[in-house]
Amino acid sequence: MDKRLATLSVYDAGGRLLGRTPALLGLAPGDAQAPTARGKAPEALTPQERITPAGRFEAQPGRNLGGERVVWFDYEANLAIHRLRPAPASQRRPERLASAKLQDRRITLGCVVVDPAFFDQVVLPALGSGPGLVYVLPEREPSVAAAAGMSRPATP
Repeated sequence: MDKRLATLSVYDAGGRLLGRTPALLGLAPGDAQAPTARGKAPEALTPQERITPAGRFEAQPGRNLGGERVVWFDYEANLAIHRLRPAPASQRRPERLASAKLQDRRITLGCVVVDPAFFDQVVLPALGSGPGLVYVLPEREPSVAAAAGMSRPATP
C-alpha cells in the first residue's frame, strides 16, 4: 500500500506485479497508530485516530464479524484489506475511490478498501489462502517499525 499515492499494488511471491488499483485509506494522516486507538471498538475511534499505520505486517485471510472475506494485516487493531461495501450515501465512497484527488481517498477507519472486482480477482487469489506480507509505505518519515523491517503478527 503506497499511502502517498493511495494505491494498492499486489505482487506474487516471485515479485511479479499482479495488479494495482486506487484504494481508500484511513481518514487521518500519519504513519503510526494512535496509542489511544488500541483496544477501541472501530466505531469509537475519533477522526484523528483513524490512521492506516505504516510498516511490514504478517497478513492472514479471514472473515469480519459480518462474515465477509477480508485480509487482516493487523487483527488486534481491526485493520484489513477489504472490498468497498455499502456505506451512508453522504460518504460518497465509490466516487472517492474513483477520484484522482488523493485527499478524497481518505475516509476509512484505517482499513485499506478496494474495488470489489479487484479484491476478488487479485487480492483474494494472492493473499486469501494463507499467510502473506503486507507493506504499508509511510506517507511522512519512515516509522521505526517500517525502517527496521519489523512486523506485527496477525492473530485471527
